[in-house]
Amino acid sequence: MKKSGFMEGAIIATLAIFLSKFLGIIYVIPFYGIVGSQGGALYGYAYNIYNLFLIISSAGIPLAISKLTSEYDALKQKREKQYMFEVTKKIVFVFSVTCFLICFVFASPIAKLIIGEVTEGNSVSDIAFVIRCVSFAILVVPLLAIRRGYLQGHGYIGASSLSQVIEQIVRVLVIIFGSFTVLNVFHLSLKTAVGVAVFGATIGALSAYTYLIKKNIKAKRENKMDTKSLSKAEKKAIIHRIIMYATPFIIINIANSLYQTTDMILLNRGLYMIGFKDIDIETISSIFTTWGSKLNTIITSFATGLAISLVPTLAKSNVKGDTKGINDKFNKILQVFFYIILPLAIFMSIFASSIWQVFYGPSEFGPIIFQFSIIVAAIDALYIMICNGLQGLNESKLIYISVGSGLLINLILDVPLMVLFNNLNIYPYYGAITATLIGYLVSLIIPLVTLKIKINLNYSKTLKKLPKLFLVYALMIFLSLLYRGIIINVESRIMLIPLIGIIGIILVVLYYFLNKKEIEEMLGTSIMNKIRKKRDKNE
Repeated sequence: MKKSGFMEGAIIATLAIFLSKFLGIIYVIPFYGIVGSQGGALYGYAYNIYNLFLIISSAGIPLAISKLTSEYDALKQKREKQYMFEVTKKIVFVFSVTCFLICFVFASPIAKLIIGEVTEGNSVSDIAFVIRCVSFAILVVPLLAIRRGYLQGHGYIGASSLSQVIEQIVRVLVIIFGSFTVLNVFHLSLKTAVGVAVFGATIGALSAYTYLIKKNIKAKRENKMDTKSLSKAEKKAIIHRIIMYATPFIIINIANSLYQTTDMILLNRGLYMIGFKDIDIETISSIFTTWGSKLNTIITSFATGLAISLVPTLAKSNVKGDTKGINDKFNKILQVFFYIILPLAIFMSIFASSIWQVFYGPSEFGPIIFQFSIIVAAIDALYIMICNGLQGLNESKLIYISVGSGLLINLILDVPLMVLFNNLNIYPYYGAITATLIGYLVSLIIPLVTLKIKINLNYSKTLKKLPKLFLVYALMIFLSLLYRGIIINVESRIMLIPLIGIIGIILVVLYYFLNKKEIEEMLGTSIMNKIRKKRDKNE
């Protein structure tokens, strides 16, 4: 098994993430055609609950494993490293079994909590069934994540990244072929088809786990040590470090999952209270939990990749006490948001109807919800980057305060804003999205203001660029609306794909030349020089 250097590992990991996310977005096109809105809602109910329990059982642990493995390896502390790996497996196994049992045994009460008073469409027994089907993945995925973290810590990025691709390919195949076979060959129920689809998470994880066990043998053989000589104090210190490394990431991930779970539960209750039909509630819920959220990952995944590359440099600046370096990195995070993420979200919002048509076909609610939720996804992306930046500065307490405050506000405002929007003749589900937006904004304002006060962070480097940028936004929005008017009545998916692609390329090229100096400054001279060298070679 080959170890990867820093840049090689970064490229391999990025390609693996991109391919996995690409498969995770593309499969929804045939899956939507197979199970429809009701099946999508059922799938979303199960997956949101699964994600929450998965985070509780393992989130943050793999990253802690990777960082600790790398540290112990660098310090030649092989016994400590081996003990850390062994004790983490035991801890996660206990959490995994506990979460599985809670999810499996209490599936019916959880299902009742999700749908509230809604009686048509998916029943409590249907939702409980698919929750039980997906719960088995909780027994496998956390242990798989630990092995990935352990290999990454040793520099085996290729094997770890390939396992992600294997997991996703197998999962997608089970979802598509499994649900299709159940419905169209065996003519069984929709809940059975969705149950098979969500069980794909277990099959995919088992496939990747089998692959990693084979790859892990060499790493274990190279690094196997007797840990009996470690004292109780040393073992206790190792466990303490695992907890300290993992806790902030667990909080961040739980908060993100709770945003989705809270919206899922309160959305159903709010719409029912307002008087929506049960079938429409299911359709809207499926857009929030499954179909729309899949498209939103285009934005949030991009942000996650950028954040990962910034965190190590922030940590390095923090260790050196380099306030200027920290200031530059946080301004770069904000610039990435304003120059890349937000414009992309605005483009997708303007062309929401056509994008939705390409992926899912005609929909009464889909484009309306997506055009607003994609903007909130951009704010979520900034939230992800800022939280990772705080982790790079070891500001765990600030993470807890900002995340907790935003989540509480979202919880309080969800239903009241839905009722208010309905009374104002605005789409009531916009109230739920607005509550999430306000929650994220609070989670952003708290750390940005606190860091300005605490370490004198200065955002003027970014703020002075915004007036010109907003003028460019206005021009790009005008052109986008003009192009949208041309293709708005095109219904053929085959025609829409190249049309949106051509429009996107035109707008990106124009946008780049209007912001050429600022974008090149943001990306840095080293990256731009590599791009220019590659372009010159091609010429």
